[in-house]
Amino acid sequence: MLKLFKLLGNKRLFVVLIGLVVFIALMGFTLGSRATLSWPEKFLRDTVGFVQNIFYKPAGYIAGLFEDIGNMRDIYEENEQLKIALAQYTREKANFNFLEAENQELKIDLEFTLAQREKYNYEYHIAQVVSVNTDTNNRSLVIDIGERDGVKVNMSVTSVDGLVGVISKVSNFTSTVKLITTMDVKDPNTNAIAATAMNNQDKTFGIIESYDEKTGTLLMTGIKEEDPLKEGDTIVSSGSGGLYPRGMIIGTVDSVQVGKMGSLRTATISPTASFVDWKQLFVVFTPEVLE
Repeated sequence: MLKLFKLLGNKRLFVVLIGLVVFIALMGFTLGSRATLSWPEKFLRDTVGFVQNIFYKPAGYIAGLFEDIGNMRDIYEENEQLKIALAQYTREKANFNFLEAENQELKIDLEFTLAQREKYNYEYHIAQVVSVNTDTNNRSLVIDIGERDGVKVNMSVTSVDGLVGVISKVSNFTSTVKLITTMDVKDPNTNAIAATAMNNQDKTFGIIESYDEKTGTLLMTGIKEEDPLKEGDTIVSSGSGGLYPRGMIIGTVDSVQVGKMGSLRTATISPTASFVDWKQLFVVFTPEVLE
């Protein structure tokens, strides 16, 4: 029995020694410089590579997806910022254009008032147009100055181009302007204008009391036969009658005709005021009102 245990012990020792030798041989074979790999190494590497490839590609796709989402978010935010900047630029440009146009208009208004002040001792109070009534039976407009600004009924209203009308109603903060295009000889409240020709005030006289809607012209009547009035003359208010102060530009003569009254003639006048695109107007304060 003792011999049997010794034999088995020797066999185990022998197996261990053989295993150790094989292990050392494999280590030496693996660590040595070789041009090719053994098939176990190939198998192991291919297996590891395959497994890595399976897990790496989806991970790469997911990482790339999150990166693309992040980039898209950055692009979206940048695009929103650009939209805001563009909108702000558009508003500022529009505001600049508006201010520039308004500045040019105010320069023209200032030149107008200075030139008129040199002619007559009038004050011109600038007013903004609030609304326009285009009803053919009641053509009028509303301006943003009123009684608190010293405006009174029957004051004349003019634009840079020419006479527009008279104040017909006044409230604390606004005034209604009755346009000269509402003038009708049949209307007892037509507010007829005593008119003369510029630079010929002592020889020309007539009355403007009607407006022709079809031709867009005023009719000046009561012109004497010897009156030198001719086509192209500039017609202004003469100041007679007290309603309209003298020197208010009304229009230019289109033609002069023999009137129905025999020796008296009539003239067709084109208003110099455009009566469209109202912006700024002026209420005329005469010395009598200012006193």
